[in-house]
Amino acid sequence: MTENTGPTAARTELTASFTELYGHAPEGIWAAPGRVNLIGEYTDFNDGFVMPLALPHTALAAVARRTDGELRLHSTDVPGGVVQLRLDELAPHEGHGWAAYPAGVVWALREAGHPVAGADIQLTSTVPTGAGLSSSAALEVVTALALNDLFELGLSAPELAVLGQRAENDFVGVPCGVMDQMASACCTEGNALHLDTRDLTQRQIPFDLAAHGLRLLVVDTQVKHALGDGAYAERRAGCEAGAAALGVRTLREVPYDGLDAALDTLAGAGVDESVVRYVRHVVSDNARVEQVIALLDAGDVRAAGPVLNAGHVSLRDDLRVSCPELDLVVSAANEAGALGARMTGGGFGGSAIVLVAEEQADTVAKSVLEAFAAAGHTAPRIFPAVPSAGARRLG
Repeated sequence: MTENTGPTAARTELTASFTELYGHAPEGIWAAPGRVNLIGEYTDFNDGFVMPLALPHTALAAVARRTDGELRLHSTDVPGGVVQLRLDELAPHEGHGWAAYPAGVVWALREAGHPVAGADIQLTSTVPTGAGLSSSAALEVVTALALNDLFELGLSAPELAVLGQRAENDFVGVPCGVMDQMASACCTEGNALHLDTRDLTQRQIPFDLAAHGLRLLVVDTQVKHALGDGAYAERRAGCEAGAAALGVRTLREVPYDGLDAALDTLAGAGVDESVVRYVRHVVSDNARVEQVIALLDAGDVRAAGPVLNAGHVSLRDDLRVSCPELDLVVSAANEAGALGARMTGGGFGGSAIVLVAEEQADTVAKSVLEAFAAAGHTAPRIFPAVPSAGARRLG
């Protein structure tokens, strides 16, 4: 299904496709968006702060209930037929490719005691995969929302997000935090989501870029990342080791004004140098989230640009999750007049964001494209990030 397909046409197309595939009509169509994270990276599994916004790109699910313990899954985006699974045989870490994400949600719901008796599900998505824009979380949240509605489970959006995270952690095997699922489930149109991942309290922060003469560009480098490859898990383990060495439960408990003392403690304890770097990134990125919130509250959105730049330097040098293509986006954009830029998401590829004045957007985008061409890289995909609605039923 093409990205430019309108919402009504997309629903009609998916309904027809579902009916042809399964021999009966779906009971509804649901949508859940991908997300881009404005600031606060690798902080969510440290009980820290994040600030994502939902993208207009969504995963759509056509779903109908079953009562025979069968789960049938199909994606219009992936070659191959229907994946058919028995609910009582679902078990973690058994593969299933893309189908592990929706299957994991069913498993997580049933593990939590919710009476899901089976389903026919067809999925389609315009969220780019491997771009750091939470394509997997969109699949998880749209599945959870549909089953919550159809089986009348009565779960809230944050509860659905936590179940989606459990599916990805325990069923798929990626030790992600809860930001991606919370963004997909809880973001609202026109706002960025200030999320405290320790207690899941949230605040919608108005983020009307057009009113300030600004645009936020997403630059998908086309370098695919895979967070299940161990690098993400290694950094999570390093953060946990740092917290243990500091005698705190999570790095959230280390205040920014106590960072230097904490780093001295770590150095004295002889922990690995990488752990020191990870701690410095997490504590400083939590502070950067608070900086950006203060700027948005004051109406000074432009001043967030240097904070984005500082975030990228920290991700590049302390966390070391950037790559040459992401660094090139940031340098080329800033040299062309952007207000600020940084990689976003898990890194090792994926996407960067660029904050730019509206009148400079085309010039900056052109400069990034030219820089990639000169370096011999595949041309990136560039599009504006428009704060959009979270997960919802479409029909």
